Amino acid sequence: MTTLPFSAGDDRPGKMVIITGYFAGESYGLLGPQAAATIITRQTPYECLVVTVNNEDAPRTVKKVLYDYFGSQTPLVGFSYLSGRPDLLALAAELKAEGATTLLAGPQSNVDFTGETGCERHPHRFQGLGDYFNFALHGPAEQLVPLLQNESPAVLADIAGALYLDEKGAQVENPEIDWNPAIFNNIDWSNIYGIVESRLVPIDISAAQVLQQIGCPWAARSKPADIDYPAFLAQPDVKKVHLDLAGCSFCDVASDKGLVTGLPTDAVLDQVASLPETADGRKIPFELINENPLPGLPRLLERIRDRGLEISRISLTLRADWLLKAERHLQTALEMARDMHIRIVFASIGFESFSAILLDNLNKGLSVDTNLAAVDLIRRMKTAFPHEMGYLRSEGGNHGFIHPTPWDTRATESEVGHVIAKHDLARDILPDHSTPLIIHHASGLAAWIRAIESRENLRFNRIGSIIAWWDDPH
Repeated sequence: MTTLPFSAGDDRPGKMVIITGYFAGESYGLLGPQAAATIITRQTPYECLVVTVNNEDAPRTVKKVLYDYFGSQTPLVGFSYLSGRPDLLALAAELKAEGATTLLAGPQSNVDFTGETGCERHPHRFQGLGDYFNFALHGPAEQLVPLLQNESPAVLADIAGALYLDEKGAQVENPEIDWNPAIFNNIDWSNIYGIVESRLVPIDISAAQVLQQIGCPWAARSKPADIDYPAFLAQPDVKKVHLDLAGCSFCDVASDKGLVTGLPTDAVLDQVASLPETADGRKIPFELINENPLPGLPRLLERIRDRGLEISRISLTLRADWLLKAERHLQTALEMARDMHIRIVFASIGFESFSAILLDNLNKGLSVDTNLAAVDLIRRMKTAFPHEMGYLRSEGGNHGFIHPTPWDTRATESEVGHVIAKHDLARDILPDHSTPLIIHHASGLAAWIRAIESRENLRFNRIGSIIAWWDDPH
């Protein structure tokens, strides 16, 4: 049975770190890693910190900070929210080679540890991260608790949600347990640190997240889709690839997000109650994690008010069509926001494109007309509720707009440019920078790429876990 160096014969309190990617100069909380660190600290003999690493942090400095923190203890380091960053993967590999125990966690941990579909038969495909980490953990953080006990610690074979290589090098994946909403109550929002001048410095967070729903209803069931060949491989007969897709074709966690579970309102209120407060005594702004939040938002605001919780701002992320369907609920919520002296901010509306061809290939389930109707709605609501509603870039809005894509042509560029100009979208809707289409190896579009490779006897380059569709295939 697989054992780990930190879990045998150690009768003293230990330390653990969760490394996560971060943006320099920011001060936002991270629900997943901070909830995990809270659970580990409270339920095991280990103190666990979340250590953020931004692009400006030198790898040598990060290693020094870690070794200073662990002292004589064998480092135990989790990694989450890596976003494919090669510097963090290299750090994990170096730490493992030097004797540390490293584990991969987060929503992509299972597929990234295992590797791309068919990678054992196709060496050019992403081979997984088994060589970078001792093991991976997919699912709730409390699955790790038995491994961190001083008395009779469990082995990996007994850890739910663990993925690892056995003594023969074969991959093992243990079934994970269900999510318990209670783990998000009473999170220690002070357990997150940055690196300043080669030392750990606490981050005083100014925004956080509150979980109301796990998953996305759009990804809840598969639907047939015909995805066009890339424009640079277009054939006279306009070839397509037929797929059964759950959610948007570019979503890299659709298999997770399709598992839709709503949390009880009391559990959501408990999360709000545990948020840090601003100088005026109100709760810090928070993002409500719910892909379709508007139908239940008036009721949630009513319960927040009845419980005497003083909040300041709620940020929302949602689809354009669900925004339209919930206009009545939005109107009610904004009227309540006026009475409560709070703001409701649309942090991200998933428009993604204003081309019918591109929306179809992204499997958004949206039309250009739907997107434009949503734009009209939020502009009207902003006029009616100028202080209670936000969606502008200056108010924290960063709406989805994917460009470039493999299907871009002169015709699509002209179509999108015409819509942007006609409806003045650059003024208030488009982000400062578009987001290039990223094809993660576990997304629906990765299956599209693999089908094209097989049909046309081509190979697309891989850059870590990402398929480089923009490189010429060979």
